[in-house]
Amino acid sequence: MTISKAKIKYIRALEAKKHRDAEGVFVAEGPKVVGELLATMPAKLLVATPQWQVPVALHASTELITVNDDELQKLSFMRAPQQVMAVFPKFSQHGDVLKDCVETNELTLMLDGVQDPGNLGTIVRLADWFGIRHVVCSLDTADVYNPKVVQATMGSIARVKVSYTPLEPLLDALPPSFPVYGTLLDGDNIYGQQLCAHGIIVMGNEGKGLSTSVRQRVNHKLLIPHFATGEQRAESLNVAIATAIVCAEFRRQGAQR
Repeated sequence: MTISKAKIKYIRALEAKKHRDAEGVFVAEGPKVVGELLATMPAKLLVATPQWQVPVALHASTELITVNDDELQKLSFMRAPQQVMAVFPKFSQHGDVLKDCVETNELTLMLDGVQDPGNLGTIVRLADWFGIRHVVCSLDTADVYNPKVVQATMGSIARVKVSYTPLEPLLDALPPSFPVYGTLLDGDNIYGQQLCAHGIIVMGNEGKGLSTSVRQRVNHKLLIPHFATGEQRAESLNVAIATAIVCAEFRRQGAQR
């Protein structure tokens, strides 16, 4: 089946958030990411080269279009397309975010203004790795359905729930003693703190860190110490790297209990 100009226009338009929102869909690329998603839900549309090996039986509603490498190159949002593109329906966002944070007795990641798509995608992948099932984002955090974010998750978007909500009302609605952790320059060395097995871990914007209003609601301030000697050293850590360090310490302590 030859791909039509209308279909090409439709797929290319989905690079923009307004069109993804209007259609209620997002785009994934590559055998790894598409395969992970197909294992959890049917795609609306698949565009693939003959080299792509279909990993699962396709749903009857899925439209499959075979294209050549040049056609896929024109469609793809990547510099080096990888055999397949897919259009999936967005995940349902129904549910009570507060209940998810409090009653599950688990760790939740909260992102305050994380802007870089690569960082957001990597953090979703980290959440999956460390067994954190819910990432709550401020409204100004990057769109999880941005193609660059989807790609950076490497399929973890299929297993981690990502919600968007104003953070301050959510934090204010928590029980008074509920642990809210945040990394701050005036925090206490994370390696000297006793960390809870549940609570919220808040990570901030790449350049500004936590916003003032969210910082005021953190009741456990943490610091990732540096170990460099001498006066010259990195001024800060990438937010995704910092998230990995923090999550690893929480899980390390949990494994020792």
